[in-house]
Amino acid sequence: MPFVSVRITRDGVTAEQKAQVIAEITETLERVLNKRPDLTHIVIEEVDTDNWGYAGITTTEYRRQLAERGQS
Repeated sequence: MPFVSVRITRDGVTAEQKAQVIAEITETLERVLNKRPDLTHIVIEEVDTDNWGYAGITTTEYRRQLAERGQS
């Protein structure tokens, strides 16, 4: 029974896009590893950008800095 956890930032991802991700991951596991779709579990966790960080700052702050530099 495959279990796949996908973490993304919560910022405008639609229900349709998440459904497509679930479908395509399931199809990949079936095609590549011969895993049964009815036994495949996909979980998408959305994380607020204030709770996701790298390079010592939150994603919210990183994006703010990019916008200030005109690189968004």
